[in-house]
Amino acid sequence: MNKSLLLCLILGVMVSLPSWSCDQHGKTGIVEDNDLWISKDAKSISTVTEEEFNSILDRIEELYTPIIAEFGATLDVSRNWTDGTVNAYARQIGSTWQISMFGGLARHETITADAFALVACHELGHHIGGAPKKASWYGGSMWASNEGQSDYWGAMKCMKRYMENDDNIAIVTAMEVDEHAKTTCEANYTTENDVAICIRGAMAGLSLGNLFRALRRSETPLLFTTPDPNVVTRTNDSHPAPQCRLDTYFAGAVCSRGYDETVSQSEANQGTCNREENYESGLRPLCWFAVTSAN
Repeated sequence: MNKSLLLCLILGVMVSLPSWSCDQHGKTGIVEDNDLWISKDAKSISTVTEEEFNSILDRIEELYTPIIAEFGATLDVSRNWTDGTVNAYARQIGSTWQISMFGGLARHETITADAFALVACHELGHHIGGAPKKASWYGGSMWASNEGQSDYWGAMKCMKRYMENDDNIAIVTAMEVDEHAKTTCEANYTTENDVAICIRGAMAGLSLGNLFRALRRSETPLLFTTPDPNVVTRTNDSHPAPQCRLDTYFAGAVCSRGYDETVSQSEANQGTCNREENYESGLRPLCWFAVTSAN
């Protein structure tokens, strides 16, 4: 047995809740473990500066410190600008709930400022994104929302809260926007500002989806018009395929539930756009989410 996996199993027995959202490598990031390293001196077409890196995390920290406190925990945003790691992580050390953010990911050529914010939202989603949770090796569920749910919550709740007070109309006017994403957002929201927030969320998802695509060396383009056709029979806790993840971000952006409508840590439908309540848009994609009587 892999030593890291054995350690995770031992820790799961020793404490009531696992501290790490463990995979066999002892850590789970927004992307699969990889060896890519982008130093702070690397020449890149990424537009995320160190100032923006910190500004984005300042806002995330300001918004979510009091919310994490409601769970009886302290939010720790670990900022690693000089670290070239192309990933991000979440872990819990007792009542300290941490997200670890790295300059290498922010410097990747696919990543926009909004996509970097969506990464931070994804990592927060592991802590408070709700059900479905990652299954544990010894039965039951771990503390961490699974990868698909963290993606969905990040786009559906966190990004909308993050963008609320921006001049979203002006920001979107200056962006190159996908026409299908724009049309879909217009069909699901009534105010110009809400449409702009939806568009920003969708385009952040496309940027981040293209990171996953690049790391998997896929030559298949990601499009809003070509959703992943796969249907799982059991909810996938791991990293979905890049197109499936784009579909999830898009669904979160399109979902009309308010960011202040609380999700449940045990019941997957609360506060979401779901089939049980007959929502037609913003549904979690079936390429990772299995609809059962339990969720």
